[in-house]
Amino acid sequence: MHGPTLTLKTRRCKVFLVSLMDDASRLLAHSAFCTNETALAIEGVLKQAVLKRGLPKKLVVDNGAAYRAATLQAICARLDIRLIYCRPYAPEGKGKLERWHRTFRDQFLSELDVSRLNDLDDLNARLWAWIERVYHRTVHSSLDDKTPLTRFQQDLAQIRQLGQKAAQLDAIFYHRVKRKVRKDGSVSYQGRDFEVPYELSGKTVRLVVDPHVQQVVGIEDEDGNSLGGGHATRCSGELSAPSTQTGSS
Repeated sequence: MHGPTLTLKTRRCKVFLVSLMDDASRLLAHSAFCTNETALAIEGVLKQAVLKRGLPKKLVVDNGAAYRAATLQAICARLDIRLIYCRPYAPEGKGKLERWHRTFRDQFLSELDVSRLNDLDDLNARLWAWIERVYHRTVHSSLDDKTPLTRFQQDLAQIRQLGQKAAQLDAIFYHRVKRKVRKDGSVSYQGRDFEVPYELSGKTVRLVVDPHVQQVVGIEDEDGNSLGGGHATRCSGELSAPSTQTGSS
């Protein structure tokens, strides 16, 4: 959802609300204002959602390019989440989320004084406080007069927990970029060369990239086995993250 325009570091910037809702209870697994609508923003909201509320079996999303990014698809595959896309021109598939947006505009944005916000963190802190204290505790007639929080708690026994994946969550959300190993046992990425075992020459490996800090943090073989850290052997340029729209899984 398009949000307000803020002044961030002296620059005027429009923000966007990214929300993930539990379909049965209408509870917000997580919602946050972001400075863009890229796959990376969506992935960040998904990461917080699974940390707070557990792993969904299915994730139903829009058909936009950001939602079809290979990076998001790969993350869902690693978390064993089935990614489902709404049918184009079928707004009924997103009716509950659109209702949430309408409620949010009427009850939160209409009362928001943008001039008093310090930064994006301030806006999100107000958002989360309102969701937890007001939205999640307001009775919904469509939920048989239960609150979203009460209805969600009815299904706690069925929710998939992160378990051992909790310790691996950062790595699960890293991006993977395929590269073919050269004859000298190295691969290149954004102006830097990385060494891999010489016997992999001519084969394909995957660079593990932390897109938030724009660094290669590891190298994997095609089966996902670690080949060590991302140590640059030669440097001839700045390292940058892959596109969040078309990154390879």
